Amino acid sequence: MPTDSPAPADTPRTPPAPAAQVPAPFPERAALPDPGPAPTLRDPDARAPGPGGPPPATPRGYRAVFAVAEFRAVFAAHLLSLLGVVVSELALTVLVYDLTGSPLLSALTFALGLLPYIVGGTLLAGVADRYPARRVLVVCDLLCAACVAVMLVPATPVAGLLALRCLVAAIAPVFTGTRMAALTDILGEGDLYVLGRSLLRIVSQSAMLIGFGAGGMLLTVLSPRGAITVTVVTFLCSAALLRFGTQDRPARAGTGAGAGGTLLKESLSGARLVLGDRRIRALMLLFWLPAMFVVAPEALAAPYADAIGASPAALGLLLCAMAVGHIGAELFVGSALSPRNRSRIVLPVAAVGLLPLLVYAARPGLPLALAALALAGAGAAYVIGLDQWFVDAVPQELRGRAMTLLTAGLMTVQGLGMALAGLAAEFFPVHQVVAGSGIIGTVCTLLLVAEVRRTDPRRMPYTEERDGADRHVTSR
Repeated sequence: MPTDSPAPADTPRTPPAPAAQVPAPFPERAALPDPGPAPTLRDPDARAPGPGGPPPATPRGYRAVFAVAEFRAVFAAHLLSLLGVVVSELALTVLVYDLTGSPLLSALTFALGLLPYIVGGTLLAGVADRYPARRVLVVCDLLCAACVAVMLVPATPVAGLLALRCLVAAIAPVFTGTRMAALTDILGEGDLYVLGRSLLRIVSQSAMLIGFGAGGMLLTVLSPRGAITVTVVTFLCSAALLRFGTQDRPARAGTGAGAGGTLLKESLSGARLVLGDRRIRALMLLFWLPAMFVVAPEALAAPYADAIGASPAALGLLLCAMAVGHIGAELFVGSALSPRNRSRIVLPVAAVGLLPLLVYAARPGLPLALAALALAGAGAAYVIGLDQWFVDAVPQELRGRAMTLLTAGLMTVQGLGMALAGLAAEFFPVHQVVAGSGIIGTVCTLLLVAEVRRTDPRRMPYTEERDGADRHVTSR
């Protein structure tokens, strides 16, 4: 579940907590003003109303996000690079298998797309705040294009192909975290940012459905290296869109928390500050924990399809059902609910989102299994409101590092969840493993939901005032 609602876009959201409620060690910061509903003010193409004429209608919902010219460039770049990555993953896996004949090395090629995330997200996170966002994004795209171009050289050994795959995967969380933080500059920190993040998540889910199909078709007419060439082009096009379609803004961290020293020191200091804050840590875990358990049915789709006697086509449906549910729910929540209602559903939906997996305890047939997977995918809709909570909680000068760490952790826990599900399936029937993931994940999520409630800044002041506690100090 890689993951990434509208009533009126101008519905006011709950303002972030004042600086006095922010736990140390972060510097005090004033409550952020509501950026307001008028994205056309950020769009250089917007026109003022003509003399005597009615003012132009302000777009709402997802349309308001697309009204921002810079976001359109970011969206197009994201779409191109994502499709290229998906195609290259498939083509590289086929290439490694053709060169070695080893199923293990072929599978390892996929695994190496996840494992280096935690390394890049932890050790290189400082890049996201230390340098201007546009420069970071363009350089990341160019580095990835260079790595993929070297893969095309026939003399590149298999070990070199795998090393280059690791390098691209290590760069990915830096790119994603920087882009997430840059969206707050492009769209503001309110509802437009939330809907922009939602659109990028929808694209990510859709790319999984479309990209592998497109990659398979390309491999019928091109060699694996020919298909990989497409990725070089998509990375270069993404770099051009970001370079010429977005504004150049100064680096986020100059004298803020964790700034100064070497890049490694800044990265580790940022991770320590982010994870050391009780509120931010709870919110980050709420992104990670359900994602770790919800991947079990996808990881075990092939053995489950075999267990119920389903066809290869049914296996494809089992792999797509969760993504379809996620996309549908995200579009509904993003276009049918107000910001306030999106915030209200975060904890209830997170608490019950894994319960559909309990259907697997009855070893369901294909139709019921598909319905359960679609519902589990729809449970990820809570992330839309959680995005707003997270950006409100993280100080501006730490935002790039926090979002890079968030991305790296999300990919890592999904890989860990798949590995643990596979290990459990060595000892228990597949349907019991999936149902067990739903039970254990729900219990863990309920405990985490209670922690998120306890750290809600709207609740904490009253407790601290009653106890006579210093509002600048919280237990961690």
